Amino acid sequence: MVFFKKSVSPSLLAEHEHILSLFKGCDVNKDGKLSKDEVKEGFRRLQSRFPRFRAQRAFKVADKNGDGFISEAELDELVDYVLDCYEGSVALRLTK
Repeated sequence: MVFFKKSVSPSLLAEHEHILSLFKGCDVNKDGKLSKDEVKEGFRRLQSRFPRFRAQRAFKVADKNGDGFISEAELDELVDYVLDCYEGSVALRLTK
């Protein structure tokens, strides 16, 4: 469960949920964690010009236990990284 401060806008919450859903959809083997290739695919779906680079950076930020996967517990860190990268333009990328 994600808890936000009261000042978070509904549009940001919706964007957070869209990104979360997008990356969960990249878990092709349904093991509940994301590999580097699955995260890279998520950035491709977001139309990143540098999906491999973004995935590498995402792992440095989100893979807190260093196991080489983004677990369910680490997904919020990944989503926060994505929101920081795209500074609110994710909604436009998701609708294309």
